[in-house]
Amino acid sequence: MARKYGRKAARKVKRAMHELKSGTLRSGRSGQKVRSRKQAVAIGLAEARKAGAKVPPRGGSRKK
Repeated sequence: MARKYGRKAARKVKRAMHELKSGTLRSGRSGQKVRSRKQAVAIGLAEARKAGAKVPPRGGSRKK
């Protein structure tokens, strides 16, 4: 079975987690400080998608 997420995606999520822990990670348009781990992972994966990394598409709740 092939990998679901590529190495580039892992690097982006790792960077986002480091920024979360150091308190410098900010969300997109509003620029508010990110406090949750889930949001940090989501930001990392979104950046990986934009960079063209191997990442599965978003969940179904957002496609409507």
